[in-house]
Amino acid sequence: MKQAAYIAFALLGLIWGTNFIFMKWAAEWITPTQIVFLRVLFGFLPILAFALARRSLSWSHLRYSHHFLVMSLMATSIYYYAFAKGTSLLLSSVAGMLSGAIPLFSFITAWLFLRAEPLNARTAFGILLGFIGVILIARPWNSLAAGVDASGVLYMIAGSLSVGCSFVYARRFITPLGLSPLALSTYQIGFALVLITLVTDMHGIAHISLDPVALAGVILGLGLAGTGVAYILYYYIVQRLGALAASGVTYTPPVVALLIGTLLVGEPIELLDLLAMLLILGGVYVLQSSAKKPIAAPTIAAKRAIDRLSAR
Repeated sequence: MKQAAYIAFALLGLIWGTNFIFMKWAAEWITPTQIVFLRVLFGFLPILAFALARRSLSWSHLRYSHHFLVMSLMATSIYYYAFAKGTSLLLSSVAGMLSGAIPLFSFITAWLFLRAEPLNARTAFGILLGFIGVILIARPWNSLAAGVDASGVLYMIAGSLSVGCSFVYARRFITPLGLSPLALSTYQIGFALVLITLVTDMHGIAHISLDPVALAGVILGLGLAGTGVAYILYYYIVQRLGALAASGVTYTPPVVALLIGTLLVGEPIELLDLLAMLLILGGVYVLQSSAKKPIAAPTIAAKRAIDRLSAR
């Protein structure tokens, strides 16, 4: 079972790493809110069909709607919008590198709300390394000359904080419910779709159809894979490996985004950016190497739900 979780871990990192170039392409045609709407819509429809076919949903689950609503905000709506907006203002490779800060926020929120991890000299050093990396990428002392939009950096930090908090919330309140990853993903994305539909201005959204590559990136890359498949993997990993270990999936997206941005798209990259990314990932490594094993074991019901899903 753990081997399957680590395979899911690698796949999720790869999927999330490609999201930045898809968002960058889409941002040339539509607004960040419209990007989120299309992403959530095309992620929700296939996962809903699959959940209905598997009979994973139940009206009784709606008594947990308050938890689904919180997760739809932290791990979907706010997170997606902040990253779409940030990526529209930055190079896709820079945005991807900044996403590596997610585990830093996961650790801080886990320490604040779960009291599961010690804050000592080693962990403080890891946090310091990570945030020095973020500062080096942002370069607030010379952001204009470096071509880095400070507001774009702030949006990426806000998105990282939001999804970082969601790992801890999921571990504390969602995992003990014993629901399958498929059901949890369906409810979270469904609630997010309702929320984002209410706030999206649809004027001009059809413009993206003028670029087949950008349209395919939103539908298949951001929607089907980056939302539908990603959140099944997300809940599966949290349940099997724990919140902090699961947040380590963010090692991969910065590297994938950097490779795509520089090698495939031709975005410029500076040595200082590479150093910054290494500091962020180094900080995450220090945190995870000093972290305890999973915060709390999954409940028996959660284990049975995972076993049933894996046996299908």
